[in-house]
Amino acid sequence: MLQDIINNAKEKMKKSCEVYERDMMSLRAGRANPKLLDRIMVDYYGTPTPIPQIGNISSPEPRLLVIAPWEPKMIPQVEKAIQKSDLGLNPSNDGKIVRLVFPELNEERRKDLTKVASKGAEETKVAIRSIRRDAIEQIKKLKKNSEITEDDQRDAEEDMQKLTDKAVKEVDEILAKKEKEIMEV
Repeated sequence: MLQDIINNAKEKMKKSCEVYERDMMSLRAGRANPKLLDRIMVDYYGTPTPIPQIGNISSPEPRLLVIAPWEPKMIPQVEKAIQKSDLGLNPSNDGKIVRLVFPELNEERRKDLTKVASKGAEETKVAIRSIRRDAIEQIKKLKKNSEITEDDQRDAEEDMQKLTDKAVKEVDEILAKKEKEIMEV
């Protein structure tokens, strides 16, 4: 029972870190990365569908993404979805493909992106601490119901703290890596 609580919390913390890492992959750092388009949804015959499922995405140059929809009539929807997104890019098309040109990042935009990354890291840490708090409440409930001893409770709480510290450290490492990537000129 006690191990289930700890394993469950560990799994949730791991997922929180993975979600944050995925979000950071979609944060633009001056280089064109097809992963940026993973979370942009296009209205595909009434169904919100991610761009990678609507066409082929390639990066022929470091600052250019080319989207080739499998159905050319989807081009206007793809353009509309990109314009509505938070990427701040203006797509262009030639009737067959959509081009996304990534401008060089200026110093101000780099600082804004680092703030976004830091905010995401802080939100992830809050989620991780919340997971720890919930797990510790469950552990205390077991102790209150006399299902575990005080020593078991103390050991489990120490384990939860170690898991939390490890997850927070992982978030900090992801953030440091992303900040380095963003500030690279």
